[in-house]
Amino acid sequence: MIEKFGINAGKVWTVLDKKGKLEIKALKKETKLTDKDLYAALGWLGREEKIAIETEGKDIFISLN
Repeated sequence: MIEKFGINAGKVWTVLDKKGKLEIKALKKETKLTDKDLYAALGWLGREEKIAIETEGKDIFISLN
């Protein structure tokens, strides 16, 4: 399971590197990950301080640090 988290974190990082700052729904669509897998990948990247999370109203945006 840990390996899957790392692979998914790589997918998220790659999309963010290519597209830049994305709203979380757009990030989910781009990565084609389930909610559970996306949030696990974001947790992995957050723990490593590789992403920034911003809120604008009700929207959540993710970008690379």
